[in-house]
Amino acid sequence: MTKQHANWSPYDNNGGTCVAIAGSDYCVIAADTRMSTGYSILSRDYSKIHNCKADKAVLSSSGFQADVKALQKVLKSRHLVYQHQHNKQMSCPAMAQLLSNTLYFKRFFPYYAFNVLGGLDEEGKGCVFTYDAVGSYEKVGYSAQGSGSTLIMPFLDNQLKSPSPLLLPAQDAITPLSEPEAVDLVKTVFASATERDIYTGDKLEIMILKADGIRTEVMELRKTLSECWQHTLSIVLIRISTLGSLCYLELCLKFSCVVNRFSFSYL
Repeated sequence: MTKQHANWSPYDNNGGTCVAIAGSDYCVIAADTRMSTGYSILSRDYSKIHNCKADKAVLSSSGFQADVKALQKVLKSRHLVYQHQHNKQMSCPAMAQLLSNTLYFKRFFPYYAFNVLGGLDEEGKGCVFTYDAVGSYEKVGYSAQGSGSTLIMPFLDNQLKSPSPLLLPAQDAITPLSEPEAVDLVKTVFASATERDIYTGDKLEIMILKADGIRTEVMELRKTLSECWQHTLSIVLIRISTLGSLCYLELCLKFSCVVNRFSFSYL
């Protein structure tokens, strides 16, 4: 008899996609709201964007959401210590360094989180910092992380053409787009990625950071098969209930249970 080894992992990948674009006086952070595991959808309304309570800094994370929550808790406590010691909020670049140090500290058992930090620097210009799981980070003009990043980044490279960081003298990485153009671009790339990536979908949450505050927008993304079934069944039930036929109503309720049980929400 062959021995079977336990196939357990402390990590999971809950999918999702995050995008950030920096402009001359703004920063756009966006992420979808679907949280999945394997071929199952755990939540259709889960926000992946976290307000760091720093001075114009927002963190968006994909990966293992339990690790993401633990990371956010550590950042919150260390930011509170910073506020008590310095009597001010962290700037976005300072939060970027803190996030890098926090991830690197856990490099031997890392947080399975892939982060994009966006905000405004001391001059009021947009800035985006992109990370790997162990704290290596870079200041860029735009970035994408998560399950749909391989679909989105080539499109952003084609449209925005950020200068190489190896050029001397160093060139500013902010994008030349206006704020409405950047928001429209984000909506376009997510609508495209949703068609090809089963872990990205349901809704798109967009945060626009400017000197006068933070604005939030929400856009619906492509519906899945189970949602289409539920919508169709609700219309059928409403029409049948108006006829007053109890037998047909009971039949449709049974059919609704069967469809909800066997419909595959990942299609």
